[in-house]
Amino acid sequence: MSQTEEYDARIIAGAAELFRIYGIRAVTMDTIATHLGMSKRTIYERFGDKDELLFAVMKEMMRKQKEMVETIMNSSSNVMEAIFTVLRISREHMAAMNPLIGSDLRKYHDAVLQRIKATCENPDYEGSRKLLQAGIEQGMFRDDIDIEIISRAVSGIGNLAGDTKIFPPEQFPQRDVIRNIMINYLRGISTAKGNRLILDLEPGF
Repeated sequence: MSQTEEYDARIIAGAAELFRIYGIRAVTMDTIATHLGMSKRTIYERFGDKDELLFAVMKEMMRKQKEMVETIMNSSSNVMEAIFTVLRISREHMAAMNPLIGSDLRKYHDAVLQRIKATCENPDYEGSRKLLQAGIEQGMFRDDIDIEIISRAVSGIGNLAGDTKIFPPEQFPQRDVIRNIMINYLRGISTAKGNRLILDLEPGF
């Protein structure tokens, strides 16, 4: 890794940490510079403005998410076990994030969201496709489902479960939201074999 790449990685990691703790709107470029112990000019030389840095942070998060799904798929004994592991890690990740992040993105940085959609392949779709295909091959999911439709639906349901405007965390614990939305959805696309595994895995969730 070159020195420039190291600088970029350090800035992205530092910004991601602050966004996770305080939300996006509350974090300024000055805040990031102070946190990293570098000049604001250095950050602006690498990222022209806050939206540019936020875009880089989101791209890095998506890359890590893709790697996580692949690692879990390769290390799990079956696809249902992999899905429950992904759900558990995602739930823990969401619990550690400032609940304002989603609303901050939609209200103040919609251009970044649109740019992500326009320029980046959505790892949720790709990861879901792989899990669904593996699940069909393993007899966990019904073979009559449309993988493209279901992979997009799963991504949408995941976004719904993480929407704190619809499910305020002080009223709806993440565990209950995911169990009632995601796990019940899984039951609907699963075979009898898949549903037996869900019954075995859900108590530990």
